[in-house]
Amino acid sequence: MAIIDSLKKISDTVWELPATYKEGMRVPARIIATEKLVREMDETVYQQISNVATLPGITRYALCMPDGHSGYGFPIGGVAAMDVGEGGVISPGGIGFDINCGMRLLTTNLTLDDVKPHLKEIVDLLFQRVPAGVGSHGFLKLSHSDFRDLVEQGARWCIEHDYGWNEDLELTEENGCIPGADASKISERAIERGYNQVGTLGSGNHYLEVQVARPEDVRDKDLAAKFGITIPNQIVVMFHCGSRGFGHQVATDYLQTFLKVMEPKYGIKILDRELACAPLDSPEGRDYFAAMKCGLNMSFANRQVILHRIREVFSEVFGRSAEDLGMRMVYDVAHNTAKLEKHSVDGKEKTLLVHRKGATRAFGPGHDEVAARYRDIGQPVIIGGSMETGSYLLVGTASGADTFFSTAHGSGRTMSRTKARKQWHGKQLQHDLEARGIYVRSTSWAGLAEEAGPAYKDIDEVIAATELAGISKPVARFTPIGNVKG
Repeated sequence: MAIIDSLKKISDTVWELPATYKEGMRVPARIIATEKLVREMDETVYQQISNVATLPGITRYALCMPDGHSGYGFPIGGVAAMDVGEGGVISPGGIGFDINCGMRLLTTNLTLDDVKPHLKEIVDLLFQRVPAGVGSHGFLKLSHSDFRDLVEQGARWCIEHDYGWNEDLELTEENGCIPGADASKISERAIERGYNQVGTLGSGNHYLEVQVARPEDVRDKDLAAKFGITIPNQIVVMFHCGSRGFGHQVATDYLQTFLKVMEPKYGIKILDRELACAPLDSPEGRDYFAAMKCGLNMSFANRQVILHRIREVFSEVFGRSAEDLGMRMVYDVAHNTAKLEKHSVDGKEKTLLVHRKGATRAFGPGHDEVAARYRDIGQPVIIGGSMETGSYLLVGTASGADTFFSTAHGSGRTMSRTKARKQWHGKQLQHDLEARGIYVRSTSWAGLAEEAGPAYKDIDEVIAATELAGISKPVARFTPIGNVKG
């Protein structure tokens, strides 16, 4: 029997595998998606999310967002909240190797007509100034000691070294620095892999994109105006990247540690070794939490330096200051995190460790963790699509409590990278995109082919599912016109 036949339809956007589906499940597993998206998911998603439901301390449900697809341990799109007072665990597989892979969006006061004559120059310069690709190194020359300071201080370190504006911090999740990061808990190998990668995009699905907000794609003009989207055919810039080799090494180091202590020391048995974990309230769990926070902060700093380079490029091309060009941040959102948050469970407020693996935090209006200037309307949510389609700005909703105020993070792959490389050739794809008005620069033809639009789910359908489920509300859709890919 196909796993999908075991799903119980709770609503048009909620599908459940009951806790009786698999031995050891402590809670049901829920997929948040339309029926079409559910049927298109690979069956590994259902196996993985039901495995997540067996982890100690898990609360209410193991969840998968509409962009869900198979990942390492957790599906990408997986969300799980662990009750720290009930032996809740922390799992690198529930956070991801690219710790705090995330999105940043900034506005300009330029229009499509302003930018079109300069588009190739802009994208070519961005391609030079923001290194991309596997193993790329940044222009920031840091010692190991400097890097240790940076991963404890996050984007604040960058502002203090003149890579940005003070207001950038208030528009970054956690104000660009999550407290409790401890560089003594990270290995020399992790330092070695990360200290020269600040200000770089990396490879895979990481990108830097020049986009246009067409008038017909602004869904809520009042909300859009609060986020700085006010001009017809306004140009915005969006980019997606994370903690590079540093985050990968932190996750690798602690996975090995957890595999050694999990069963003999803590009596934890798991169905998949990719879900290696330890109680948060254990020496190993606390050490990883502090090290993982260094990964979060490195990523915030990485995106801050990239933002600085973007402002430099636009200023150079247009002969005006970034301030004069209106190059202000809308927000920076994190994916691939675990954070201690307060949530209501059965009418009681509890402190939960919320794992979001390829999922976005989406607090609603009035929540005290929403940036002050947005608190009355809710947290901005940035969801990237493929380089051929479009991306979205959304806002968190009050009705998102059932998913621990979590929503999708992207369109989600439907095709393996290997299959995509066999189906498309990067050079031809670049030519085809340019014919459609999208100028792309990439470090690799193979890498470009992997990111072809049809290798991803329909972004509009994913967004519609989040809106129908009441977990985020679309504000504006952006169409790509220029793209830098790793």
